Amino acid sequence: MGPLTPTRTMRLWGPRSLGVALGVFMTIGFALQLWGGPFQRRLPGLQLRQPLAPSPGSAVSSCLPRQRLVFLKTHKSGSSSVLNLLHRYGDRHGLRFALPARYQFGYPRLFQASRVKGYRPQGGGTKPAFHILCHHMRFNLKEVLQVMPSDSFFFSIVRDPAALARSAFSYYKSTSSAFRKAPSLAAFLANPRAFYRPGARGDHYARNLLWFDFGLPFPPETKTKRGNPHPPRDPNLPQLNVLPSGTGPRAQHPLDPNAIFHPAPTVAGGHSQTSSPASLDLGSSSFIQWSLAWLDSVFDLVLVAEYFDESLVLLADALCWGLDDVVGFMHNAQAGGEQGRGAVSNGGVTAEDRQLNARARAWNHLDWALYVHFNHSLWARINQYGQSRLESAVAELRARREALAKHCLEGGEALDPKYITDRRFRPFQFGSGKVLGYVLRSGLSLADQEECERLATPELQYKDKLDAKQFPPTVSLPLKTSRILSP
Repeated sequence: MGPLTPTRTMRLWGPRSLGVALGVFMTIGFALQLWGGPFQRRLPGLQLRQPLAPSPGSAVSSCLPRQRLVFLKTHKSGSSSVLNLLHRYGDRHGLRFALPARYQFGYPRLFQASRVKGYRPQGGGTKPAFHILCHHMRFNLKEVLQVMPSDSFFFSIVRDPAALARSAFSYYKSTSSAFRKAPSLAAFLANPRAFYRPGARGDHYARNLLWFDFGLPFPPETKTKRGNPHPPRDPNLPQLNVLPSGTGPRAQHPLDPNAIFHPAPTVAGGHSQTSSPASLDLGSSSFIQWSLAWLDSVFDLVLVAEYFDESLVLLADALCWGLDDVVGFMHNAQAGGEQGRGAVSNGGVTAEDRQLNARARAWNHLDWALYVHFNHSLWARINQYGQSRLESAVAELRARREALAKHCLEGGEALDPKYITDRRFRPFQFGSGKVLGYVLRSGLSLADQEECERLATPELQYKDKLDAKQFPPTVSLPLKTSRILSP
């Protein structure tokens, strides 16, 4: 791994540095002060001082495009739309994807390098050069680094748990035993423990789904013993090797697979997941701060679904891509849903809706901590990028998306699946809501047809297309019947 640089030395902090490290990370405690702080105005439903906006053209002349990418595709967070732009970029540039044998990497189990199609361990022959790892997995950094270079660009996306809960309840109603037993999301959130059982099949979808997807271990369930008003502290608090706050972009510090934290296995749907506490004591609060700081040391950028277009502009800037590389259509959106990107507003809604939002965030408090933390880091990045510059770029991105939709799509928008007769563009239907898709206009030129097809192709069909491209089926010679029948 080379000599120990100051950065690597910091990564190798051990337990004896716990006291010092906790002091450092208490400075990020504001991320858990969910209802206060100067960044509160930037949370969904609260007014911004001035409207958002991006920047026009891409300043790509002074940098080289990043093409080694790890995208953690979280559930019900707008990640299918991000996946489409990665599919298109890699397809156009002839990049090699780390693909699952089917459509997920053994989810909900933790990611294993052996599940990558065509992967050869070190010493097992020529190792294929993978450029992009982006399909559904439960994050497991140590195994990811067996597949991808340590200086890859790591990114993901999060969503307000209130919006995520609505989408997940509709989509995973038949999959989660907790959701299946509840007559409605409101009924579930009014008394979730009447339906939710830690470790029950599919119930990782019902609580702190983002935290689960990030592969983080769950704090122990805190139960107050009779006569003891204080919940017990966990004596086995995991130790996370992290970079101190303010050390600069993670991309400048390649990850060391021999000096990283990887979560102890927890289980979902057959393997048993340890659930999180209903209320946090000092130990679990510190545990959350450590976890968030560890994620900061791994991920270069975390997008926020409620500010999807703003996030895409920042992504293009971080990757040194052009704006056209991140323009695309929404994928895997449910009919009647929020079309993916609007913030869950606390204004203009009923008292019942506001109560549901509050209950969803409280029940999914680990996801809420994640969301607040990465919402704040996104806005810090926006301020660094420049708001007026961002406003200009977002306006241009939206104009280009609208122009593409008018040029490529019948009706210029997503359609009910009953209108989609071409199986190449009909999205997989799952859950209680219809998943919308696209129909291409007729009369497109060959070049436009090809690009419009890329924009409209759902994730499963695109994965199959990439699979066939990387692993073309072998053509076997026809057998000679005369030889087979001869004695």
